[in-house]
Amino acid sequence: MAGPDITPEGTAFRDMGDGTGHLRKGGESYFMWQARRLTNTRTFASLDHESETSQMKRVLTVKDLAAMGVGAIIGTGIFVLTGLVANDKAGPAVCISFIIAAFVAGLAALSYAEMACMVPIAGSAYTYTYATCGELLAWVIGWDLILEYLVGAATVSVGFSHYLAAFFEDAFNWKPEPRLMSAPFAYKDDAFSLTGNWFSLPSFIIVILLTILLCRGIRSSTRVNNVLVVIKVIVVLVFIFGACSFVKKVNYDPFIPPNTGKFGEFGGSGVLRGATIVFFAFIGFDAISTAAQEARNPQRDLPIGIGISLISCTVLYIATSVVMVGVVNYKELGDDGHGAPFQIAANATGQKWLSIFCEVGILAGLISVMLVLLIGQPRIFFSMAVDGLFPQIAARLHPTYKTPVMTTAIAGVICASAGGMFPVDLLADLTSVGTLFAFFLVHCSVLILRWREPNRPRRFKVPLGPVLPILGAASCVGLIAVDSVSAIIRLIVWLAIGLVFYAFYGRRYSRLNNPEKYAQVDAMEVVGGHHQSLEVKGSVHDGPLDMKA
Repeated sequence: MAGPDITPEGTAFRDMGDGTGHLRKGGESYFMWQARRLTNTRTFASLDHESETSQMKRVLTVKDLAAMGVGAIIGTGIFVLTGLVANDKAGPAVCISFIIAAFVAGLAALSYAEMACMVPIAGSAYTYTYATCGELLAWVIGWDLILEYLVGAATVSVGFSHYLAAFFEDAFNWKPEPRLMSAPFAYKDDAFSLTGNWFSLPSFIIVILLTILLCRGIRSSTRVNNVLVVIKVIVVLVFIFGACSFVKKVNYDPFIPPNTGKFGEFGGSGVLRGATIVFFAFIGFDAISTAAQEARNPQRDLPIGIGISLISCTVLYIATSVVMVGVVNYKELGDDGHGAPFQIAANATGQKWLSIFCEVGILAGLISVMLVLLIGQPRIFFSMAVDGLFPQIAARLHPTYKTPVMTTAIAGVICASAGGMFPVDLLADLTSVGTLFAFFLVHCSVLILRWREPNRPRRFKVPLGPVLPILGAASCVGLIAVDSVSAIIRLIVWLAIGLVFYAFYGRRYSRLNNPEKYAQVDAMEVVGGHHQSLEVKGSVHDGPLDMKA
C-alpha cells in the first residue's frame, strides 16, 4: 500500500488523488506539474467517507425525490416556453421538439442514475466530474451548474409574474401596474432593447420568500413541494381532458411551417432549435442528485426518483403541447406581451372556470419549480466549498436546520434580481446550453468509470454497454451545435469568468492540491501506524481522511 504524503513536520494530509498528486516529482517541470494538478481526481474512498459522515439530515424518501423531480420539471417549459417555441420556431411541431429534448434528457437521466448510485454526494455533475475528469473540468462544470440553477430559477420566476398578472385580470378583473410585472429589458434577434417597464416585482418577491423557507430546512421545504406537485399535476390533467374537445384540425396545418429563410425559424431547423429551448423543461431531474446527502437510501432511491419523474413528465409534456397548439393557432401563442400561452389556450375554450383553475394551479406549479432549483443551487456551492474551490463560508451549515444557509441566501438574492431584470426567453436559452454541457460531461464520466472502475458495485447500470452514454454525449453536442451563436458565446464568457476565479482562488485553496493549507483542520496524526482524526469545525470532514491504497 502506498504511504501517505508526509511533510517535514510528520503530518499526513488528505490525499484524494494518486498518492502524491499534489507533490512535484523529481525532474518534472513546473508547467507539467501544474498541468498534472489540474487533472488530479478524487478517490471513491474519500467520496464514500464524505457521504457517510455528512452532517446533513437524511430525511428524503423515494417519494420526496420523485416529487422533487416532477416539481422541477413541470414548470416554465410547459407553461411558458411551449407557446414561445410554437410561435416562432417549430409551429404545431413543437411536440416533436419536446420528443427530441426528452430523448436527449432520457439518455442523460440514465447516466445520472448510474453516477448517483456510485457517487451519492450533493455536488451532482460537479462531483461526478471531479471523480473522473479531474479538478479543472470539475470546476468548469460546477461553475456551469451555478448558471444552470440560478438562471433556471430566475426563468421560472419570470413566468410566475406573467401568470400572476393573468390570474388577477381573469379572477378579479384587475390589471396590475404593467411596469411592475415585467422586466425592463427585452431580447429579440440576439439584441437587447428597453421595454419601458421598471422591474418584475412578483418575480423578485417570490424568490425571496422561497429562499427564507429553504433556510429553515429541507424537510419542511419538501413537504410544501409535495403538495404543490399534486396540485399542478391535477391542473395539467384537467387542462388536457378539459380542452381536448376544443381541438381544431386546421390548427395543425401546416404541421411544420416552411422555413422563413432564417436558421432556426420553422422548418426542420426550427424544430431542432426549438428542442434546444424546450430542453430547459427537462433540467429538473438532475436537481434530484443534488439532494443525495439528504436521501435516506441514495443508491436505491435516486435512480428510481429520476426515472419516475422524467417518464411521467415527458408524457404530460407531449400531451399538453399537442392539445395547446390544437386549440389555438400557433401564431397566437407566445406573441410579444403574451408570456402565458397555457392561459391563452384555456381562455380559447370559452370555459372561464378552466382558465382560472389552470392559473391557480400553474402558479403553484411554478413555485415548486423555483423551490427545487433553489434547493439544488446552494448545494453545488456547498460541495465546491467543501473541496476548497469556494470560500469556506459557503460550507457552513445552520446549527439547527443543517442547511447551507449562507449560500442559500446569496443564491436567492442573485436569482431574485435576475428574474426581476431579464426576459424569459433570454434566461431559458442561456440555461439550456449550459445544461447540455453538464449532461455531456456526465455521459463522459460514465464512460471513464466503466473503464477505470469496472468492478465497482453499481445498483443501476446504463444498458447496452457504452452505446447509450456515447449516443447521449453525441446528442448533447448536436443540440449545442444548433443552438444560437449568442447563447454559446454567453456560456463561453461565463466559463471564462469562472476560470479567472479558479486561477486566483480555487487553484490556490483546493484541498486536493493544497493539503498543507488545511493542516490544522483537515489532517491526521500518524500515531503508531493508526490514523487519529481531528475535528473539522464548520465542515462535513469529521472523520478519518482518505489514503489512496
